[in-house]
Amino acid sequence: MNRIVGSHDILLLTLDTLRYDVAAELAETGRIPNLARHLPGGRWEKRHAPGSFTYASHQAIFAGFLPTPAEPGRHPRLFAADFAGSETTAEGTFVHDTPDLVSGLAKAGYRTACVGGVGFFNKQGALGSVLPGLFEESHWEPEFGVASPTSFASQVTRAEEIAARTPPEQPLFLFVNVSALHQPNWFHLPGASKEDGDSRATHAAALEYVDRHIGRLFTAMSSRRPCLAIVCSDHGTAYGDDGWTGHRIGHESVWTVPYAHFLLDQEAAR
Repeated sequence: MNRIVGSHDILLLTLDTLRYDVAAELAETGRIPNLARHLPGGRWEKRHAPGSFTYASHQAIFAGFLPTPAEPGRHPRLFAADFAGSETTAEGTFVHDTPDLVSGLAKAGYRTACVGGVGFFNKQGALGSVLPGLFEESHWEPEFGVASPTSFASQVTRAEEIAARTPPEQPLFLFVNVSALHQPNWFHLPGASKEDGDSRATHAAALEYVDRHIGRLFTAMSSRRPCLAIVCSDHGTAYGDDGWTGHRIGHESVWTVPYAHFLLDQEAAR
């Protein structure tokens, strides 16, 4: 990461509420081709979320605690705040002396920008202003939120605008919280109705919707210089699994998430 920071743009994309099993199934069956062609080996990595709901998980992520590989062992982190006794800070870790990654990258010369999605990024109250308040600039509007059937397309348009107006000489750290997977998501499945409600199938349809637009985002973020893309879920959600529904609970469907990081260049992103 010490070779990446400063020379590359950085994209952190959280697919809010995306379940690992749905993500893995769609990658394996060719239903998310635009994402799958960038995943190492065409597969998601299975990881454990740092929190069971958006606010808790993003507080951890912005402190450098990305989802942890779902296997025993000490796993070196990409980013870490400088503190004594860290067992996952390694030679390749980008270490910052600020309390969060956003301000650490800003101190390293990055323009930091947030395109919010779910309510914890809507800036409509004190709580919804905490996470976007970490960034130099932050954006949210109803068209980006969970109730919008065109949320991700609208978010990508804003991301393209941010990338285009960032000075060419300044690296960009762009964070996008994708709200499309979060309930309600029934409107992403053709033929579904509000009365049908949300399900694992509509959740999958929402990921297919995201995949249709993600190429534009990758192209925008690799248009200026090479880009490190980190794409993951912050937590999953239950759709009746073992009687459970929703998240902020301790169920496997919530704690197990998909993760990938990869480099984008101008040719590979197209």
